[in-house]
Amino acid sequence: MSSLPHARRPLTLRALAVAATALVLLTTVLADVASAHGSAIEPPSRNYGCWKRWGNDFQNPAMATEDPMCWQAWQADPNAMWNWNGLYRDGVAGNHQAAVPDGQLCSAGQTGGIRYAALDNPGQWRAQQVNTDFGVTVHDQARHGADYFLVYVTKQGFDPTRQRLRWSDLELRTQTGRYAPGAGTPINDPVLNGVSNTISVSAPGRTGRHIVYTIWKASHSDQTYYFCSDVTFPGGSGGGTPPTTPPTTPPTTPPSTPPTTPPTGGCSVTYAVTGQWSGGFQADVKVTAGSSAIRGWTISWTFPNGQQVASAWGATVTTSGSTVTARNVDYNGGLAAGASTSFGFIGSWTGSNTAPTPTCAAS
Repeated sequence: MSSLPHARRPLTLRALAVAATALVLLTTVLADVASAHGSAIEPPSRNYGCWKRWGNDFQNPAMATEDPMCWQAWQADPNAMWNWNGLYRDGVAGNHQAAVPDGQLCSAGQTGGIRYAALDNPGQWRAQQVNTDFGVTVHDQARHGADYFLVYVTKQGFDPTRQRLRWSDLELRTQTGRYAPGAGTPINDPVLNGVSNTISVSAPGRTGRHIVYTIWKASHSDQTYYFCSDVTFPGGSGGGTPPTTPPTTPPTTPPSTPPTTPPTGGCSVTYAVTGQWSGGFQADVKVTAGSSAIRGWTISWTFPNGQQVASAWGATVTTSGSTVTARNVDYNGGLAAGASTSFGFIGSWTGSNTAPTPTCAAS
């Protein structure tokens, strides 16, 4: 009599295993379908561009110097790039300025928590050359269609390397009508799939660096996508009068007449705020070897106003209260005599953002 339960148990366990496997597969398929949305691909949105350039090589340390804004975004949250096609908000009902605050336009009001927050940071994002008459291509991976597209371009004088984007910085250049679900040019790329639509834009009077800001209201539900694309128009630098930034620490330079026997492996350091906005800032720290080669370096400083480091690239950064210690990573520790390297970070501040005085110790 007792043999029957034992005979049934393997069948029951196998059935449960099959059911569990089917559930996992179904969940995976549904997740893939749910994540299949889209982005601006030409000129590329910030996170799509970072994914396209570095998705297959995102651990390459060269990104820190070749593409520093992508580097800081990868360090802050890699999911912002892996989910390049999911930068949207639900339930906006057309009230874009109410849903997306100033300074958070590129992250769609920090949708998904802080996943996309690094996209709001000003700096040297890779910019694509365009003429004043150009096209914005939006990739519709799930063939949602669109109730409309809105394409804005920043006003002349805005500087994306120093300023966070605000609604008042933008000028609406194009508003489209409806695109039926599935409408557009089919994309045969095995990763992208779906369709694309190109919106014609004219931005007379623009020169130098700018941001193209695209809003895509999908037609399948109240779901709205927001994309920042960095561009450069012919002529000029595109930068206007930058916002007030705190003074930078003057360079610490070796004496004009070096000692007869210079210290082995000495180093100097400079600290500069490269962008500042309400509650946040970006800084660059440059390390220079002295009269002899060095194998590594450690930079230390104490923030005078309680500032905090939020994320960093090009160095291993630790904090203890207001004291910050930054050590070289494996690819930028060794410096020849007189050679330099740099690292950067995003920080927060309240009240005042006085620059600290860093020190450099070589090894």
